[in-house]
Amino acid sequence: MKKFLISLAAVLGISMAASAQSPEIQVGYGGYTQMDATNMHKGGGVKNAWGALTAGVNFKVAPKLWVGPSYSFSSSSYKHDGPNLYYHVIMLNARYEYWRNSIVTLYAHLGVGADITHVGTENGDHNDGYFAFQASPLGAQVGLSRNVSMFGELGFGAQGLLQVGVRIGL
Repeated sequence: MKKFLISLAAVLGISMAASAQSPEIQVGYGGYTQMDATNMHKGGGVKNAWGALTAGVNFKVAPKLWVGPSYSFSSSSYKHDGPNLYYHVIMLNARYEYWRNSIVTLYAHLGVGADITHVGTENGDHNDGYFAFQASPLGAQVGLSRNVSMFGELGFGAQGLLQVGVRIGL
């Protein structure tokens, strides 16, 4: 896990150094995450799963390629008095724009990283680490102004099946 996080930090540092353009900040919400859909923590059936809130920073490293880190938070509980789970997901994301006009951009998004889950039980709390990913082959971004746009993505992973949000260029 330490080697993976060090590699993630190195790639992030290289991508930030390679970017001569201003970054963009994004905030979004995604419904039904990888953790709940695949029952990653063997909790015996999800009772409450509200999705994931995600915040990230993206840097343009090539004409059609954006790279940057993100943080997602989600939680769930299980049926039959199971544990309460709090997911903290840190990922490195890449977004490739494959079609664009003056208002709409279509793109694909791929993210990989780590899910650090805090498990709260009656017998005590502990943390577990898991591999996290996001694969969204269909994403659309609509420009609202020169620096603000809305986006929506269909895919699967730690950020949700359907993710919507806002991007703000700095």
